[in-house]
Parts: sequence; C-alpha cells; structure tokens
Amino acid sequence: MNNYIINSERLYFSKIKNEDMEQMYPWFRDSEFLKFYDYLPPVPQSKEEVDKAFNYYETNEGSDVFAVKSISDDKIIGIAGFDDIIKDNKVATMFIGIGDKSLRGKGYGKEALDLLLEYGFKVLNFHRIQLNVLQFNHTAISMYEKAGFIKEGTFREFVLRDGERFDLYLYGLLKHEWESKNN
Repeated sequence: MNNYIINSERLYFSKIKNEDMEQMYPWFRDSEFLKFYDYLPPVPQSKEEVDKAFNYYETNEGSDVFAVKSISDDKIIGIAGFDDIIKDNKVATMFIGIGDKSLRGKGYGKEALDLLLEYGFKVLNFHRIQLNVLQFNHTAISMYEKAGFIKEGTFREFVLRDGERFDLYLYGLLKHEWESKNN
C-alpha cells in the first residue's frame, strides 16, 4: 500500500495495475454498471476495448485515472479520475464508478468523491471540477449536490435507455465553493 496517491479512512487511490484490470473487466461487461457509469450506450465491452480505453487514459495528458482500493484488503472496488483536463484553464471533468456490486450504497462513492475533490483542488490546483450525470441517477445527483456541486445545465433528451429518452445534467464546483464548504 506504499504506492497510494491519496487515502481516507477506508479507501485509497493508486495507479491502475495489470492485476487490477482483471477485476475490472467484469464491470465493463455489466450493463447495469455501464447504465449509470457513462452516457454512452451500456453495451458490454470486450477485454480489448477496456484495455484500449485505459491505455488512452494512461497516455493522455488530459486524463488522470485511479484505482479506488479498499485499505482493509487492498482490493480494487472502483475507479475514479479526471478526464478532459484543460491545464491552462485549471478545469477538469470528473467521474467515479464503484464496480463491486456488494459495496454500492455503503458510502464508498461519497468517500471516493471526497478524495477526488481533495486531490483535484489541493494537489492539482484545479479552479473548477465538473461532471455529467444522467437524469435517472438519483443517488449520484443527491451525493453531488450534498458535496456542493451546482446544476449548471441540461442536455435535454440526450440519452436513449430502454426505448426512453433522458436528460444529461451538467454540474460544476468551483474551488472557493469547495473550500468554504470544507473549512
């Protein structure tokens, strides 16, 4: 565990390793995980497709992606990170996915969010962190709003899921807003 980047009481972030990928492949074959994780169609992905995506994250300067690991057993339980980083503007788009089904709804997403915001604002010195969330992801919306994110816009009927159209919400949080909420 000496390679952690940042940690909390139960979790730590580390770079994604090859052995982590083996545990992640089933997540990206799980349509239910994908339904909430991204606004792209929740189509199960092959090992090669997942490898390609994470190789892109690894080599792209506009991304900073981590394994979310449990301190108690050193097991990967999810992924979190930043994409679309614009260093000159000090902004990034964040994402979190708890892949281990048995750990969803137990506060790990909130803990990962708190770590990600701390890392983004304190270590990377972002001025703004933003995110996209689907209209039907009520749990995530509540978590983001409690963390101080402000709904800034809506892409109306952006996503088609199971024959029904849903909005994609845009949320943002500025560093000074986060600091005033966390001091």
